[in-house]
Amino acid sequence: MSLRLSTVILPYRRWHEGGRAAWTRAEQLGFHTAYTYDHLSWRTFRDGPWFGAVPTLAAAAATTDRLRLGTLVTSPNFRHPVTLAKELISLDDISGGRVTLGIGAGGTGFDATALGQDPWTPRERADRFAEFVPLLDRLLSEDSVSYEGDFYSAHEARNIPGCVQRPRLPFAVAATGPRGLRLAARHGQAWVTTGDPKLFENGTPEQSLQAIRGQAERLADICAEIGRDMTGLDKVLLTGFTPDRSAPLQSLDAFVDFAGRHAELGFTELVVHWPIPDSTFAADEKVFEQIAMEAPAQLR
Repeated sequence: MSLRLSTVILPYRRWHEGGRAAWTRAEQLGFHTAYTYDHLSWRTFRDGPWFGAVPTLAAAAATTDRLRLGTLVTSPNFRHPVTLAKELISLDDISGGRVTLGIGAGGTGFDATALGQDPWTPRERADRFAEFVPLLDRLLSEDSVSYEGDFYSAHEARNIPGCVQRPRLPFAVAATGPRGLRLAARHGQAWVTTGDPKLFENGTPEQSLQAIRGQAERLADICAEIGRDMTGLDKVLLTGFTPDRSAPLQSLDAFVDFAGRHAELGFTELVVHWPIPDSTFAADEKVFEQIAMEAPAQLR
């Protein structure tokens, strides 16, 4: 299988002041999927413009025809499975079945406290995630769901007519720990990683590759344990968070080398951030577009 190239477009621009143009350009450049972050605000963008993921994706769906769309990632930090399922079914319908749900356990950023609660511990996030994903799976697959859990409940929640994609839209589960990897193996159509965050500051690209290889091997072991065919599970790397940082976007050759090394680990999709000037995602737009147009052919 050839390595697919996708992008993530942060929702920091007004739709009519560059927001729409990025999504339409992403389709023109041939990206497989264009994702966006599902946060209430994010890191250095906290005090600037930031728009909601679901309305942004609905607008993108209305202005594109072929491009797949998705979140990278949605989390339980401020979402509830019942209301999220209704929004996702609507989004899948608007897009004609082009939506992928990237989903993760969430972190300790601004989303974790925006609703007035204290940040959850890693164990609490894992506990909620372990309940959130299976319930959302049911809500997107069944016409009516009732459920009573430790964290989430549903009482005769109706989701008719369901997703355009059957039995539901695909899940891309972001995970590195054992419980998250098990959720990816059981419920995911794809697994997402950003690498090992412990290596971001002082690690080397070689150490990062070894860490990611270890993650993939643990996922393979879990798949074997539960009888899941690993070949049916896509492997997605969200770039920009490994020790390489923005180096792969410096030139076409640099990117092809970076992508090839990860393709050897079994990755089927690489996601690059749409350039944002004066940010951690700054990149030469001409080089970025060259990579989008020419790299996929070199990675087949």
